[in-house]
Amino acid sequence: MTGASSGIGRDTAILLSELGARVVLTARNLERLKETHSRMEGGGHSIEVFDLDNADKIPGWLKSVTAKCGPLDGLVHCAGAVHTIPVALASVPKIESLMRTNVTSAIMLVRAFRAPGCANRGSGIVFLSSTSGIVGVPNISTYSATKAALIGFARSASLELATSGFRLNCVAPGLVQTEMLDRSREVMTDEQFEALRRKYPLDLGRVRDVSHAIVFLLAETGRWITGSTLIVDGGYSAC
Repeated sequence: MTGASSGIGRDTAILLSELGARVVLTARNLERLKETHSRMEGGGHSIEVFDLDNADKIPGWLKSVTAKCGPLDGLVHCAGAVHTIPVALASVPKIESLMRTNVTSAIMLVRAFRAPGCANRGSGIVFLSSTSGIVGVPNISTYSATKAALIGFARSASLELATSGFRLNCVAPGLVQTEMLDRSREVMTDEQFEALRRKYPLDLGRVRDVSHAIVFLLAETGRWITGSTLIVDGGYSAC
C-alpha cells in the first residue's frame, strides 16, 4: 500500500484493516506512517519506509519486503505528487520529476510485483489516477498527462499480466475532502470554492468514497475486472 501516510492512501489502508487484511504501509515519512498504523484494526501490519522516486531500486526493495512478509495478495499504489505547472512555465526537469514520481514508479512496481515469488496468482493491482487524466483542467496539464498515462499503461499492461493471473485497474477520483484540498482552500476565496463545488452534482467526495472503490477492485469483488478505470467523482465528468 503506497502513499499510506495521508489522504486516500491512509484511509484505504484503514479500510483494508477493518476488512481483515494485513497491510504493508509504504511512504517516505515514518511518523505519518506510524499515525496510520495507530488507526488500523487487527494485527500483522508492517511499515516500510521507501522513496518511490528511487524507481530503479523498486524491484530489489519489493523483493526484500516479500521475503519478510510473504507473497502479496494485492497492491494499491496511491503515492504521487500534484504540481500546478501551466504550460508556459513547464520545464524539462519539472516534467521529468513529475513523470518519475507518478508514472515511472507505477511501472516499476508492476514489474516488481509480477516477479516470481512476489505475489500470489489472482492478485489485484489498483492505481490511483484522477479525473484530471480524463477531463481537461487548466494549469495542471503536466499532472493530467501523468494521470492519463497511468490509465493507458494499466489498459495495456493488464493484458500482459492476465497470463500470470493478475489484474490491473485504475480508480479516477474527482475532488475529495483531504488535507490537500484544505491547503488549496487557503489560496481560494469562498466564492471560488463554491464555484468549484457546484461542478459536482453529488457534492465533493469523502476519502472513504474512493477507498471503497479501490477495495472493490482489489478484492474478490473485482475478480473479473481488469484494464478498467472506475471513475468516482460525484458526477463531475458527466457534466
